[in-house]
Amino acid sequence: MSNNLMDLIKGQLTSTVVETLTSQLGGGATPSQTSNAAGSIMEVLLGGVARNAASPEGANALNNALEKDHDGGILDNLQDILAGNNVQPQQQRALNGAGILKHILGGKQSGIIDAISKANGLNGNQTSNLMMKLAPVLLGVLGKQKRQQGLDVSAISDLLKGERQQQEQRQSGSPIGGMLKNFLDQDGDGSIVDDVTGMLGRFLKK
Repeated sequence: MSNNLMDLIKGQLTSTVVETLTSQLGGGATPSQTSNAAGSIMEVLLGGVARNAASPEGANALNNALEKDHDGGILDNLQDILAGNNVQPQQQRALNGAGILKHILGGKQSGIIDAISKANGLNGNQTSNLMMKLAPVLLGVLGKQKRQQGLDVSAISDLLKGERQQQEQRQSGSPIGGMLKNFLDQDGDGSIVDDVTGMLGRFLKK
């Protein structure tokens, strides 16, 4: 089992998938812009999920959500789904990107969109649309790992703890990483654990 979730996520963002996403963004977006923005988006969303799962309550809520709605099945025909084709009724909850973002990012969503847009040359609508497309992919990767590896709550928590440590190393010295962390830290105490736990927990318990 890979201990680097970001590698697994990036593995889903093939050149064909990036081209599909780019064509949907329009407005002169390039595959390079889409790919770079996607990396930033996945970093902040994965960071939020990892920090949430650091608490027993958050880890249990995430585990329940993965069992109920996010088994990784959308990854089997991801390109078609991102293009709006062959979407099954039972996949609607798993594909509710707007709902996922609302509960992970809360009122900080617009600030994060602005930061990612400025860093990658996209406009706000393009970045927002890209985030909505990618949020279900993140939970799909987690769900697939849970299903294939038979991960329980403790194992998921450990996996995300390791990812959180790797993310901090990746983002050290990264301007976009620091900017996104500041946007997520709602109360300005330098930690987004409590902020994201509250936002993500409300989503995962539904």
